[in-house]
Amino acid sequence: MSDKQKFAFDKVNFILLAIGMAIVIIGFLLMAGPTSSETSFEPDIFSVRRIKVAPVVCLFGFLSMIYAVLRKPKTQKTEE
Repeated sequence: MSDKQKFAFDKVNFILLAIGMAIVIIGFLLMAGPTSSETSFEPDIFSVRRIKVAPVVCLFGFLSMIYAVLRKPKTQKTEE
């Protein structure tokens, strides 16, 4: 068995995982913003960016990470 067949992931899997993690981090950063306190109300907590866009971005990131984990690396046939 060659060294590449011993690993469950190949280089493409790790790249896809990193891209998925970056997308999730971007989604969480989109959710961040000013908070309301007991003395002042911040209406930005109900913005479209924080309620609709950011969760969809995170979902897309998590789905891409699941795909990266489930993706089967292509095996190379060797001549014997």
